[in-house]
Amino acid sequence: MSLIGSVQVDLSVHLGSAQMPVHQLLRMGRGAVIELDATDGEIFTLYANDRAIALGEVVVEGERIRLKVTEMLRKPA
Repeated sequence: MSLIGSVQVDLSVHLGSAQMPVHQLLRMGRGAVIELDATDGEIFTLYANDRAIALGEVVVEGERIRLKVTEMLRKPA
């Protein structure tokens, strides 16, 4: 295996938020759906190991949500 093949990177993206009482959250089971306030065309930030690396937009196509990267962010000097 090559060196680059053994590097682990945690990717995360913040798509939106929701508010609900704790008791409602505790009653949720596997497969529960939490509706977020994100909409089609909304801007998101992509993080790699907790560092912002790119900006993009949310694209909704039917029941699918796609994340389209539109700008790579420069590494801080």
